[in-house]
Amino acid sequence: MLSEQVNKAGNGEYPRAPVVAVGAVVTWGQRVLLIRRGAEPGRGEWSIPGGKLELGEKITQAAQREIWEECGIEIDVGDVVGVTERIIRDDQGRIRFHYILVDVAAAPAGHPPAVVKARSDALEVRWVERTELTDYALPAETLTVIRRAFTTSTPPEDWG
Repeated sequence: MLSEQVNKAGNGEYPRAPVVAVGAVVTWGQRVLLIRRGAEPGRGEWSIPGGKLELGEKITQAAQREIWEECGIEIDVGDVVGVTERIIRDDQGRIRFHYILVDVAAAPAGHPPAVVKARSDALEVRWVERTELTDYALPAETLTVIRRAFTTSTPPEDWG
């Protein structure tokens, strides 16, 4: 069956069950870190960085790994700022992608980096001023978690 063959590739397409993923809303002053996605779903669209949770990995660890892989910076992870789901169907109505997205607030570790670099599956990475977010066609759910991240508390010490 096609869905089983695609699912074995590990890319999240045609899953047998929802896939848990993490996103990190990395803020620096009045800026937020955005990536232009290099893979489906949403190839070419702007988003907060993140990706699939690996077996045995904590949400904080996944957020740190994904930001390092996509943007080349280390982060300190804070509170959960949103849990949403993204379900995308193909032309035949089959579920092509089903993600449960856990979004966390984060900040650059140590001193804030002025430069970020697109790596792994990110086509482009940039710091975006909070006032310019509407220029990036972000979904309403993403804008909501970004707003929450700007007002969230500092990272709790017990999130290790």
